[in-house]
Amino acid sequence: MAYDFNPFKKRTKEIGEHLAKELSSIHTGRASIALLDGVFVESYGARLAISHIATIATEDPRTLRIVPWDKTNSKEIERAINAANLGVSVSIDDAGLRIFFPPLTTERRVAYVKIVREKVEESRIEIKGDREKTKNDIIASEREGSLSEDEKTRALEDLQKFVDEANNALELTGEKKEKEILGE
Repeated sequence: MAYDFNPFKKRTKEIGEHLAKELSSIHTGRASIALLDGVFVESYGARLAISHIATIATEDPRTLRIVPWDKTNSKEIERAINAANLGVSVSIDDAGLRIFFPPLTTERRVAYVKIVREKVEESRIEIKGDREKTKNDIIASEREGSLSEDEKTRALEDLQKFVDEANNALELTGEKKEKEILGE
């Protein structure tokens, strides 16, 4: 009987998706709506995402336009964006808000690349932890008699292949974001 790697594969996919979402929130000097995903506004007695109370669009490569559905939310949106300390400047006009993304300095680019590498490493550590759990499960299955020794050896080799594939995918995601940040 072969070992079922589906839970492990599902978990590594989740880790990869989480990393991609985390990296999308890192500002690259270009206007990105994803940067506002973690910003919440106090409105109507609740904390709401900006996308739930306004239309967000890219005006040009370095500017976002936010048009609140209720104009009274403009000040709250501005306050929330400034409080989030995203490294952008906000201005209010009669149509809504404009978010200006300043060009990144070399120093900021290096700092962002370091953050990207840290997030990739955190994801690799998560995969390593899941690998250990799966490895222990494979060994326990062999002890219980549901896997033969050959099947255990094959399963451990397959596990390492899946780990290598997942780590390569994480590295590619990180390298892509680094190139974005460095403007390559």
